[in-house]
Amino acid sequence: MSTETHQPPESAEHGDDLAAEAAQTAAPEVLANSLGEYTRMQLRRIRSGESGALPVTIGLIAIVIYFQVRNSLFLSPGNLVNLLIQGTPFIVLGMAEVFVLLLGEIDLSVGYSGAVAAVIMAWAVFTVPWWVAILLGLATGAVFGLVFGILITRLRLPSFVVTLAGLLGLQGLMIVLVARSGHGPGGSIPISNKYIDDLTTGNLSPAAGWIVMVVIVAAAAAILLLRDRQRRAAGLVTPPVSVTLLKIVVMAVAGIVVVLVGNADRGTALVALRGVPWVVLIVLGVLVIWTVLLGRTRFGRYIYAIGGNAEAARRAGVSLNLIRTMAFVLCGLTAAIAGILLASRLGSISTDTDGGQLVLFAVAAAVIGGTHLFGGHGKMINALLGGLVVAAIYNGLGLLGLSAAATYIVTSLVLLAAVTVDALSRRGASPT
Repeated sequence: MSTETHQPPESAEHGDDLAAEAAQTAAPEVLANSLGEYTRMQLRRIRSGESGALPVTIGLIAIVIYFQVRNSLFLSPGNLVNLLIQGTPFIVLGMAEVFVLLLGEIDLSVGYSGAVAAVIMAWAVFTVPWWVAILLGLATGAVFGLVFGILITRLRLPSFVVTLAGLLGLQGLMIVLVARSGHGPGGSIPISNKYIDDLTTGNLSPAAGWIVMVVIVAAAAAILLLRDRQRRAAGLVTPPVSVTLLKIVVMAVAGIVVVLVGNADRGTALVALRGVPWVVLIVLGVLVIWTVLLGRTRFGRYIYAIGGNAEAARRAGVSLNLIRTMAFVLCGLTAAIAGILLASRLGSISTDTDGGQLVLFAVAAAVIGGTHLFGGHGKMINALLGGLVVAAIYNGLGLLGLSAAATYIVTSLVLLAAVTVDALSRRGASPT
């Protein structure tokens, strides 16, 4: 039986107001009247400790410069595309962790949740259509998240202990499933389906890359401008047009850079290889959908409210057990996406998959990107930035010929630096 007690909600509107206040606190782009004022407000927020994604952005630039100086191949198109593909599991698993970290919880099982989901997909694809196999894999991850969420909320067990048990149990389950699959040699199941393989190895044509980029940027620009117009017509506070246009320009520049890199020939002298990888669009799609879910829906606002002040959210009528359980379900679902993409990149799923290492990189990606460990603050874009940092370190040290030990040590130092910056910024922002 649930231990959650329900107080008569003061009002549903009160709950929404509380959640919205926790999710969006004095955003400069809303309060500013011009681009100049927006810039000044951002600088004041940085000085007061609200640095946002600035530290990880500066850190990523510094890492890129360092590795490019040490090895001129780092910024070559072929290596950059390889870096993006390598970083996909870290980024998507980091997004999975964001859901629970925003609540002040953690999921240590995401690595093996994704691995078992990939095993189910690889097993099923021999007997059912490839898209059905993918759906079965995604459902597997969601079910794991549901089980963990129910155990945590209904029995009031610590998420650390429940998901640690999940990590160990799912590792054993993965070994059993692979051993009894009857497919492939030893402890490995090959990915023999072209469509699943193309998730990470397939590419758009150069022309299709430009068309997709233009469509995405145009759609995003239309949404931003239409939203501002609707808010202005309703008499609500609206960002300055210059700030909105600046966001559109930044998106366009980023899109152009990605397409230029993807369309550059990164093949051999005999075989040309061009085009933006499909996996880039997949990661972008996951990022957009989860960002909208967290930032534009009642469910997302409730997650921020619970992470910021669970008792206040409960008194406002928010169902803590339901929201927490759904967060773990989404975490498991996202972990399954990462596991499927990892299996696609490797061309197989095997008992050598190190889910423990994957979860550590996932938490590192989310936290390095700026998500708070104690809940209430973070965005999906944090996992993207943090995942790129982890991937850049992993890729760059590989180019320099350094061992895996160096990757772990450097990543740990970057993680410590990110947590230290976060702690100091919150200390500076809190009243003395």
